Amino acid sequence: MTPTRRISLALGSIAGLGLAALAYAQIEGKDRGVPAIDSSANYEVGGVAVDTSAKTADLARMFGWRLAERRGFRMLWAKVRNAPIDQAPNLSDGQLDAIVAGVSVEDEQIGPTRYIAHLGVLFDRVRAGPLLGVAEAGERSVPMLVVPVMWSGGAPQSFEHRTEWQKAWARFRSGGSPIDYVRPDGSGIDPLVLNMAQVGRPGRGQWRSILDRYGASDIVSPVVQIVRRYPGGPIEAHFIALHGADAEVIARFDLTATDGDALPKLLDEGVRRIDDAYAQALRDGRLHGDSSLSAVPAAVPELPEEAPVADAQPAAALPGATSTFLLQVDTPDDPALLQVQGVLRGIPGVRTVNVDSVALGGVSVMRVAYDGAPDAFRTALGAAGYQAEDSGGGLRIRRGTPR
Repeated sequence: MTPTRRISLALGSIAGLGLAALAYAQIEGKDRGVPAIDSSANYEVGGVAVDTSAKTADLARMFGWRLAERRGFRMLWAKVRNAPIDQAPNLSDGQLDAIVAGVSVEDEQIGPTRYIAHLGVLFDRVRAGPLLGVAEAGERSVPMLVVPVMWSGGAPQSFEHRTEWQKAWARFRSGGSPIDYVRPDGSGIDPLVLNMAQVGRPGRGQWRSILDRYGASDIVSPVVQIVRRYPGGPIEAHFIALHGADAEVIARFDLTATDGDALPKLLDEGVRRIDDAYAQALRDGRLHGDSSLSAVPAAVPELPEEAPVADAQPAAALPGATSTFLLQVDTPDDPALLQVQGVLRGIPGVRTVNVDSVALGGVSVMRVAYDGAPDAFRTALGAAGYQAEDSGGGLRIRRGTPR
């Protein structure tokens, strides 16, 4: 082996180790992962402003909470029904007591005879449903994968580290929204596949693979840029609501906060306003699905009417006939990926094994060319120790008892 060849191999090995270390660093660590709040049990309406007066502080506070329940229901009705708030019904105190699950305090000022606050009101989903007319509610979006991006200090972050923007989206209760959000928690391989580079990539192939992995049909990417005038001073936040693989701008707006302590509240307000923007876009028909993000099964040509179908021989009887299969297989790590490729290549009759998409820690997709009929291939998989099930135009294979 020549010295030049040895140097090239050494550099290649070092580069491979470096890429492996980088990938490991991206998916390892304890400073990521914020599970979203489960909003399946309650609707939540936040930011309900009240200003009440009474003879005592406790009485003023009670009046404020009662007023927040009334206003909160009207706001929720308008949002769920996609209708003007002035058309919302006025419920009695008894009806409100039956459906309100709780009141949360965002901020409050209590005086001897006055109460000023911003409150959040939780409504029981089951009991409030009939009063909201949920069965008659407006259009609901397709499942939307949320990839929040935060610019701070001149650098963007999505799920690479736990950010205040990700926390704000995890806190958001989406039960009352017409947008069906799919919110990753930032763990596992999320930092590898859901990042700023992917948000700016319009190619449909990778997006289709990602959406299939997360069970979504489209993408929304809320972006915020945080600008601090000086340490401990005022904060400016520039928000952009993006939609789709082409990053279509749905809305832009700016918010400010007096200091860093007010940042979580500022971001919560940003989430609410972005959700309102997406909801308005849905009503206007701008949040339509992108057909190019849906995997379309290949068309199967029909036999001509004059073809002698009855005399046709089965594929297994034709020498040299080749069938192509898409296989979905669990690949928790790189050795598992290599192992399944080796097993498939060792099956008699398999011509080629190509990897269409790799998802370490998830489900990878492989394309296998096999000399023979589908039933024969299933039998060969069973003999190799795999169980096969039909799944989305392909086969989902898992380790099982060899036949």
